[in-house]
Amino acid sequence: MPDFDLNTTARLSPLSLTYYGLCLGNGNYIVKLHFAEIVFTDDRTYSSIGKRIFDVYIQGELVLKDFNIEDEAGGTHRAVVKNFTAIVATTNTLEIRFYWAGKGTQSIPYRGTYGPLISAISVDPDFTPPSEGGRKISAGAVIGIVASVLCVIFLILGILWWKGCLGKKSAIRLDLQTASFTLRQIKAATNNFDVANTIGEGGFEPVYKYGLLFDGTIIAVKQLSSKSKQGTLDFVNEIGMIAALQHLNLVKLYGCCIEGNQLLLVYEYMENNSLAHALFDFGLAKLDEEENIHISTRIAGTIGYMAPEYALRGYLTDKADVYSFGIVALEIVSGKSNTNYRPKADCAYVLQERGSLLELVDPKLGSEFNKEEAIGMITIALLRTSTSSTLPCLPW
Repeated sequence: MPDFDLNTTARLSPLSLTYYGLCLGNGNYIVKLHFAEIVFTDDRTYSSIGKRIFDVYIQGELVLKDFNIEDEAGGTHRAVVKNFTAIVATTNTLEIRFYWAGKGTQSIPYRGTYGPLISAISVDPDFTPPSEGGRKISAGAVIGIVASVLCVIFLILGILWWKGCLGKKSAIRLDLQTASFTLRQIKAATNNFDVANTIGEGGFEPVYKYGLLFDGTIIAVKQLSSKSKQGTLDFVNEIGMIAALQHLNLVKLYGCCIEGNQLLLVYEYMENNSLAHALFDFGLAKLDEEENIHISTRIAGTIGYMAPEYALRGYLTDKADVYSFGIVALEIVSGKSNTNYRPKADCAYVLQERGSLLELVDPKLGSEFNKEEAIGMITIALLRTSTSSTLPCLPW
């Protein structure tokens, strides 16, 4: 600052002057205090004998005691600069105080002019201030921020997976009016597929029983065996056909689960059990499109209940359910399991040719049955299972 300005302007107080620097960044600052005695004179008048003596505090610390501007500058109307280092920390505030402690002249040239006097103050940071665009972030801080964000992302994904919201889904999707269950829901309900919950096993492998629905409905879950060569296409084929079947006498499909390597069907549970524990694939012949006359697919069903054209060639028609019905009817009459019984001497068609259909009736019934009704039921069953003469006869 030019001496001319210092010799013409100053701030004066009878007792105390305090200056504050606000919103400063934490760090070291160089404080320059500019003084010039412009009240007292060097002439031989009474005003020349006055003495201005005061103290200076920076950040509450005494830095100048009994400071006399005239003595330090070597006369009046001469500039003198005092440099100090100040530390700004935590509060972001710099405090500079000038205080008269009662020393020196008190009434010359007149009362009130003997207190502290300051011409100018300059404060400069003794460090590299942050750029105008904002504070620079160190490489360590960047790495820490990135690591924290990744941890949060993985944590969220882990929570979603734990709740069953995430999982590997099959690429094959069908527009089915069925519910979708998560693998986590099914694992929790079946006690992680505990064998104690197994209620049967069909061509599509184990069937488990457990309560799942919110209304307390008990349902059955059919699981594709990990050893099975049939895959998602067969699973989707069964969903597409069975989901469309809605009949009082057919097991209802509630939904499915296609997640990871697990292919699961969720069925209505028959509390009174079925006619045979193996009848879990009844109803595979429902067409997925009405305009198709047949479906060619890999075999997925219980051997013994599938129509010959389906079992041998994978050729599925709308007659397959009719064939399965005939097999079930013969099982009811004979009391024999189609899947476990293989002798040919009492083959159903052989007995029909002999005119000995009543020999098919379950021996446990003795004579307590209506012969006409039995023959009628057997005849209907044989009509439902009628095949080409080139095919082996059914094992009855």
